[in-house]
Amino acid sequence: MSDGLMQLLDPEAIVLGSDASTNEQIIRILAGRLETLGYVKNSYADAVVRRELTIPTGLPLERPDNVAVPHTDPEHVLKPGIALGTLKHPVVFANMEDPDEKLPVGFVFLLAINDKDKQIEALQAVMATIQNPDALDGLRSATTLDDVRAVLG
Repeated sequence: MSDGLMQLLDPEAIVLGSDASTNEQIIRILAGRLETLGYVKNSYADAVVRRELTIPTGLPLERPDNVAVPHTDPEHVLKPGIALGTLKHPVVFANMEDPDEKLPVGFVFLLAINDKDKQIEALQAVMATIQNPDALDGLRSATTLDDVRAVLG
């Protein structure tokens, strides 16, 4: 369904129904998973949070739980991967197209990319999922890794 997103997601870097109440909290939760799993350096979380303040990644989807795709420079990444977080209650991210607009975000795809070829592959996989309302609805209701696999293939 989503052209390989599941192959880029480490199952241990998937957080379903997070209680995070700010964009920084969910970024740090997901970045912590990627760091523990050996995908990123300990500088990664701070770098993503700083980048989000100046180059926001909220994507408006005309739904109450939009998507954000935070990331940072390759120098903070050890190997490519993606962490996924779904939120119990949306948190606010700035709109990437209009940074003054605040978007409620219910899905966060945290990218750890250090290879331009992998970046294109990762973005295509994430975009295929984001553009599929059924996939997002499936992720919204997912409570287990098997649920996520059923949605993302």
